Amino acid sequence: MKKLKLVSTVFMVAFLLILSACGTSKTGGEGEKTLRVVTDAAYAPFEYQDKGEVVGFDIDFINAVAKEAGLKIKVEHVGWDPLFVELDKKTADLGISAITINDERKQSYDFTVPYFLSTNKILVPEGSDIKSAADLKNGKTIAVQNATTGQEAVEGLLGKNNEKIKKFENNNLAILELKSGGADAVVADNTVVEQYVKNNPKDKFVVIEDSNAFAKEFYGLMMPKGSKLKADLDKAIKEVIDNGTYAKIYKKWFKVDPDTQILKDQQ
Repeated sequence: MKKLKLVSTVFMVAFLLILSACGTSKTGGEGEKTLRVVTDAAYAPFEYQDKGEVVGFDIDFINAVAKEAGLKIKVEHVGWDPLFVELDKKTADLGISAITINDERKQSYDFTVPYFLSTNKILVPEGSDIKSAADLKNGKTIAVQNATTGQEAVEGLLGKNNEKIKKFENNNLAILELKSGGADAVVADNTVVEQYVKNNPKDKFVVIEDSNAFAKEFYGLMMPKGSKLKADLDKAIKEVIDNGTYAKIYKKWFKVDPDTQILKDQQ
């Protein structure tokens, strides 16, 4: 009986060790964590919803960066303002939505190295007397997406809280206001308004460029302040740009080759 008891004890210890090992595997380590990436999927071609899926340039890009960094991610559409709230509360790990890196945002969030060059441009109907940013000051009503650099640029021209500035939850609603005659112009990122004109020729809109009024902007991946992801993501972004993956994604969505040197100069 004593021998049998010893064998039983050894068996039980081994069994408990197996259970313990199984428990560890099921829980998973930190490296297997799926990162929650939030976006505002109403900003084509950067991110939009197609048949229930979030797609676009930004989505292909973040997937390539995550693969390069060995990270698992899940992208969720939450909207523009909620995106910032999610990162404030650290209920999300990353934000991507054509987010311009600027000094004000850098006070509250961390950013990766830049991955996209942009600038604001003006969307107007054909035949409009608006030919430059200065013309927006002649009693024009301008539609913008709330809390964007487009809003900041227009406020810089007309003054903050000017009643001629109409602010919308997303850029699609701002363009709808222009289509309905409720606004004389929309100010937004160049790629967004240029793609809209290209994809909607029946609307008969044109894009006005004014490089003297609107400065160059760079997009970055946004993280909660103090995120440990920055170093790995910076390294992965540089590699995706250097190995040609970025150029392939860029050409897929914009049909032209990117100027990657200007991005490298910012790193």
